[in-house]
Order: sequence, then structure tokens, then C-alpha cells
Amino acid sequence: PQGTFMDASKRVDLKIIIIGALGVGKTSLLHQYVHKRFYEDYRTTLGASILTKVLVVDSTPLKLQIWDTGGQERFRSVVSTFYKGSDGCMLTFDVTNRKSFEDLDNWRNDFLQKVFPRDKDFPMVVLGNKIDLSDRQVPQETASAWCEEKDIPYFEVSAKNNINVAEAFETLAKQALSASKGNSESYLTDSIKLTPNDKPKKSCC
Repeated sequence: PQGTFMDASKRVDLKIIIIGALGVGKTSLLHQYVHKRFYEDYRTTLGASILTKVLVVDSTPLKLQIWDTGGQERFRSVVSTFYKGSDGCMLTFDVTNRKSFEDLDNWRNDFLQKVFPRDKDFPMVVLGNKIDLSDRQVPQETASAWCEEKDIPYFEVSAKNNINVAEAFETLAKQALSASKGNSESYLTDSIKLTPNDKPKKSCC
């Protein structure tokens, strides 16, 4: 039922950010996931734009606030101000553009520095976009090896043909939900201490 699905007391809001070099298809991926549409021509994203998506993961209603960021180098310092408060990060490159793959280290390091204090296990996935094109420059094995070394899930995707797009977003949503539950549980265990005579009260929520 719609009422249960949108129960605000149980819904978890998560901020997801998509980063990567200019032209790798971040906006296309986001619109394919949220609107199920692909547009050939997008204007370059300046700063950031935000779309939302509501879904259910592991019986938990989620509202994803997904931040699409500009990839131009001259806007890098502006874009990094949007990292704060993120629950998950989607690193994106274009399999037909070797430089966009080589830049992943810089994007990842910059992100992890800005979201301090966080550990290296921050919820993150890597997307290799444009697998529908023939002039591939980054072999799947190369990208997979980079991700395995850093223990980050890797998805070969096509925003145009809607290949693996939802799977990538939902994997990141699961990671982010799990991390956010872990954080809240650690706060709770610090603040709630029951004496032997205390009995936990039953609660409906």
C-alpha cells in the first residue's frame, strides 16, 4: 500500500553523489535511472543538479537524493563542496576514454579527503559507461582489477541502452543503507544502557 511505502517515520533519506571526468555520461546515467529516458544531448553540468528517486531496499523505504556533479577541472573545487553529507559515491568513467579512467584515483582520493572523518570502506561503486560504443579504450579486465584492488564493486553500464544502470544504483543504495544503519546502531549502543531490572519497552516503530 502507498501509505506504508511512504511512511515517513520508517523512510531513510540518503544522499548519493555521482563524480567523474567531463563527458563520461553522469547526467545520462542519472536520467536513465530516474526517468527511464536517454537524451543524446545534454548541456555540461555546472556545479551540481539534484534528482530524487524513491525505492524499497531490504523492506526499507529509501529516498535517494542523487547529486549529479560537473566534471570540468576548473569546477573541481566547487564540486567538492557538495561532497559533505554524502552517504554513497558513484565513481564514473567512459570506457572509450582512457584518461577518464586514469582520473579515477584523483576523484576517489579527493572525495575521501573531503568526507573526513570516514574510513576507506565508504560506500562506493565504479561505473564504466558507454559499453554500447565500439571504440573501447579501457578493457573490462583493467577496470575490474583496479576495483578489486580497492574492494569497490564494478559495473559495466550503458546509459543509452539501459544496461546495468538500476543494478549499479541499487547496489550503492544497499551499501549506503547498511552503513547508515551501522552508524546509528553504534550511537545507540553508546547512549542506551539497561540495568538488570530495566525491561525494554515494546514499541511499534
